[in-house]
Amino acid sequence: MDDNYYMALALIEAQKAYDLGEVPIGAVLVIDNQVVASAHNMRETWHDATAHAEVIAIRAACATLQRWRLTGATLYVTIEPCPMCAGALVMSRVDRLVYGSADYKAGAVESLYNIVQNPALNHRMEVTTGVRADECSALMKDFFRQRRK
Repeated sequence: MDDNYYMALALIEAQKAYDLGEVPIGAVLVIDNQVVASAHNMRETWHDATAHAEVIAIRAACATLQRWRLTGATLYVTIEPCPMCAGALVMSRVDRLVYGSADYKAGAVESLYNIVQNPALNHRMEVTTGVRADECSALMKDFFRQRRK
């Protein structure tokens, strides 16, 4: 199992969001090659501005593992995390982030900001970008194209 495999799982989560009318972003949190949590955006369904895929996956992993420090974890997410999600990744001590497509309007890993590797913060993580980027981007573009109709 490699980054492509886990990103495929994140894409399945993103499709679940798409099917619900949510912005299609999916996340999968992995420790020792085991999926600990998976989630997709639920902001519209839950009426909760914080119900991003990354935050839901972090909360689920913390509950499952009964700890808030997610050291040893890799989070796979289809779209570059926003400032809130990037901050949650830092605060939960995730070691590695893998994302598919950049978000030039709200990305807080490389596009607009770099929260997850900011030397002023107490934790930084390894970042891998562009895994299955075309698929991740295509799902978002299709979603918003359909919404405009």
